[in-house]
Amino acid sequence: MSKVVTVIDTFGFFFRSFYALPQHLKNKDGFPTGLLTGFTNFISTLQKQHDSDYIIFAIDTKGPTFRNEIDPNYKANRKPPPEELSMQLPVAIEWIEKMGYKTLGKVGFEADDMIATVVKLAKEKEYKVRVVSHDKDLYQLIEDDKVVVIDAIKRKNMDEDACFLKYGITPKQFIDYQSILGDSADNVPGVKGIGKVGAEKLLVLYKTLDSIYTHIDEIKPPGVQKKLKESHESAYMSKELVTLKNDVLDSIDFEEYKMDVENPFLNIYDELVKYEQNAVLRVIHAKNMVSDEVKTQVKAEVAQETQSKNLEFKATLVSEVSQLQKILDSLTPETIVAFDTETTGLDYDKNSLVGFSFCFNDEEAFYVPFAHFYLGVPEQISKEVVASAMRKIFNSKVVGHNIKFDLHFVTRFLNENDLDVYADSMILAWLINSESALGLDKLSDKLLNHKMVAFKDTVKKGETFASVELEDATKYAAEDAYITLKLFYLLNEKLELQDASHLIDYSKKVEVPFINTLLDMEKDGIRVDSSFLEEFLKEVKVTLSKLTKDIYALAGSEFNINSTKQLGVILFEHLGLPVGKKTKTGYSTDEKVLSSLKDKHEIITSLLEYRETYKLYSTYIEPLLKLSALDKDSRIHTSFVQTGTATGRLSSKNPNLQNIPARTAQGLKIREAFVASEGKKLIGIDYSQIELRLLAHYSQDSVLVDAFKADKDIHLQTAIALFGEDEAPKKRAVAKTVNFGLLYGMGQKKLSQTLGITTKEAKEIIEKYFESFPTVKTYFRSIVDNSKEMGYIETLLKRRRYFDYETASPMFRAAYDRESVNSVFQGSASDLIKLAMNEIAKVIKKEGLDAKMLLQIHDELIFEVDAPQAQMLGEKFQNIMENIYELSIPLKASMNIGDNWGELK
Repeated sequence: MSKVVTVIDTFGFFFRSFYALPQHLKNKDGFPTGLLTGFTNFISTLQKQHDSDYIIFAIDTKGPTFRNEIDPNYKANRKPPPEELSMQLPVAIEWIEKMGYKTLGKVGFEADDMIATVVKLAKEKEYKVRVVSHDKDLYQLIEDDKVVVIDAIKRKNMDEDACFLKYGITPKQFIDYQSILGDSADNVPGVKGIGKVGAEKLLVLYKTLDSIYTHIDEIKPPGVQKKLKESHESAYMSKELVTLKNDVLDSIDFEEYKMDVENPFLNIYDELVKYEQNAVLRVIHAKNMVSDEVKTQVKAEVAQETQSKNLEFKATLVSEVSQLQKILDSLTPETIVAFDTETTGLDYDKNSLVGFSFCFNDEEAFYVPFAHFYLGVPEQISKEVVASAMRKIFNSKVVGHNIKFDLHFVTRFLNENDLDVYADSMILAWLINSESALGLDKLSDKLLNHKMVAFKDTVKKGETFASVELEDATKYAAEDAYITLKLFYLLNEKLELQDASHLIDYSKKVEVPFINTLLDMEKDGIRVDSSFLEEFLKEVKVTLSKLTKDIYALAGSEFNINSTKQLGVILFEHLGLPVGKKTKTGYSTDEKVLSSLKDKHEIITSLLEYRETYKLYSTYIEPLLKLSALDKDSRIHTSFVQTGTATGRLSSKNPNLQNIPARTAQGLKIREAFVASEGKKLIGIDYSQIELRLLAHYSQDSVLVDAFKADKDIHLQTAIALFGEDEAPKKRAVAKTVNFGLLYGMGQKKLSQTLGITTKEAKEIIEKYFESFPTVKTYFRSIVDNSKEMGYIETLLKRRRYFDYETASPMFRAAYDRESVNSVFQGSASDLIKLAMNEIAKVIKKEGLDAKMLLQIHDELIFEVDAPQAQMLGEKFQNIMENIYELSIPLKASMNIGDNWGELK
């Protein structure tokens, strides 16, 4: 049986470990440990496997390589690794030798060349080779039954078939593929203007780079031929750069790299304790490998040695015009500048700017105050100079963290609507992990190991930022800009190393323009008819009063209906109803529990009605009346949260207009309070069955595709498939529930509860559905399987949502199965409506249309337009929505025009 050599792309693996998880780990002293944890996990896995005879850690050495002689620009633009990564690298490298393993490197060559050399010498001995790396540069080494490339993080093997499936070419063609494509990260030029698709097509037709240039005059279209001719020299230079040297060493004594290290972790036990590698330590302790005396001694030494350290930078107060001008002279249109504002509060209508901070290098951040007000405050920059300075900054590439908030204040201050933004670090963090905490302080702590100055420690209770002394204000404000810039660079690099660099481009093209789209919507707001709401409030109060009396009579006593504790006592002790579930504070009386008791006592129906009515009163009617009274035009200005959901759907707050009940008469009546201004009309345009259309597009199920292409009623078609022609019309609602329910991971239990049928009947319906739409079940399964393999799903625009299956409990894994399917469709629907909103916003501005986009409620957009133009503008916007993206089946949107929101359905 052939021996096996495992050769590791060491630095590549460390970088991959560092960026693999959605969030980095730290020990109690704040030292980052994500890379170290990934490394110890990997070594643990190696120890459990017995299919490797030799293990070699290939490393890069310092200094230039032979490739720099070929092209001095090679890797010239490589940014230094993030500080958090740099802190861990030397520790991990030391661990290799301390654990008893050996590295392999040579000055003037890269780790990839060492790996190619190992592969060649191992093949000569007829050994099999496992290359541990995610770097596609090594795909040129793949050879079935001899060499396989393994991504240890994703646990994915790349053989010849997998390479062809991913790139459309064979490993033997990979050098030529990279010669054409180039590599911007390493400054490999390639053929300018030809991308992945073009390179693949050329190699499918002509097989090799030499053959391409031999047949250069035959190549079409002429544009591709021209690009190839112009880049002839750089294509062949690129080939030299990407071809791995496999003759760096004449021989290797593989016995020196024998995989026979016993208990490697014992040699670094003290450091495992220091860096809190608890998973490994638990195994060591469980096997009693270390005495209690040693454990105690090591813990004491580690506690004494370790301590936390914050990032260091200079926070500079800018209080003179000449000083400010000199700093701003350093900026060019290409300078990336982090920008942040300080204000007297969070309400952009009531509060005002007091200063701004900015940062454009790694050493210094600046604070420019202009409206601080306290006894003895020094002279500050004038508002006129500040306005000019802001305009100068916004001529550069501005980066913010939740910059929509800052833009509300700055656009008002400058009296300008359109300010260009380059990036938002909060959005980048959300694209990396849509479920992590996104606050600047939390990200700083988690990703940069830096504890920021707290707002509560800077601003005294009851005061505003205007009262903060300039020296303290500078420390706080400058830090915001400094950390924003650090995060921007770190998050970009993290995306690149997670094989998600396409999301950087996506952010620039979709999410950043979407900031200004939402900004305009928030400024415009939507008008509320206060007199209508006041009358509605009277009706609701009468209903609540009647329901209260009914509940008291049925309960046999008076109590606080809104108190969960008191209600629990009445239901489960006084009335003796069966207890559904208990919480730490007593009986649960949530909607699910009450709904399950509907047939047990008539009080339940009254309680459910009371709760729904009270929610309308407390959550919507009263707050809307108060908010409308604050605006001279009675307009409500909600705040849209761009990063508020894992799927990408918008959420809204203050007030939340996305959750107004739409299934009850009273809920629908609230919508009548949202009205068009005088001489205007509201337009509602709603995507029709967008998620089911996406299901048809993705699954290519012939029944679904044909139904949508023929513009048939999809719910009726489903009803026909499930219940037959005769029963279908009256079963359409059931079919609709099934159609949408399965997209959201609804199982037989939930379906039975929703439809009021037995679980057996629900199971039969689901089975019949998948029989009728055979490829749908297969497609759902593929989503889950890919999610487990890759650790994430992708939406239509390749946004990702990550799922940590490996560490999840069985309950969470089942939830991930449902959510992975749901996220593909909800996320893709969100992608489409964002594209449509950005395009409509652009058209409104470009053509100077008398129209405002006011609200987005999931798949629906609401506009306010000049009444005589309503039909024309509605059709225009509807057309944009239906043609924003080409699916394999048509997108459809329905349009309604009315005087209030309630008339738009």
